[in-house]
Amino acid sequence: MPQTMNRERALRIRRHDRVRAKVSGTPERPRLAVYRSNKHISAQIIDDKSGRTLAAASSTEPELRDRLGATGGGNVTGAEAVGRLLVTRAKAAGVSRVVFDRGGFAYHGRVAALAEIARNEGLEF
Repeated sequence: MPQTMNRERALRIRRHDRVRAKVSGTPERPRLAVYRSNKHISAQIIDDKSGRTLAAASSTEPELRDRLGATGGGNVTGAEAVGRLLVTRAKAAGVSRVVFDRGGFAYHGRVAALAEIARNEGLEF
């Protein structure tokens, strides 16, 4: 891996650590954590007090992979599909309010699209 990639990853992890120092999921308001790679996007709703994942969705799941085609979760459409699926699973788990954890990624593009869809579908941030 090139030296710059290690540096970029290290900087993102430092940003994530700063966010995580302030953001924590509780049973009343679990944490919606987003991870974005070049090809895919995934999100989890986590109760940090008990260490449990309450709901999760990813563009790597067969259910979404068939629908998204070759682009997978590497675009805004894929992120929106993951957001919709996550909200349906969150409602089934009884979650309606969350705190948003962008994972050190900029609140822009796919991360923002996932968050906006989650808000529009009924999750309260």
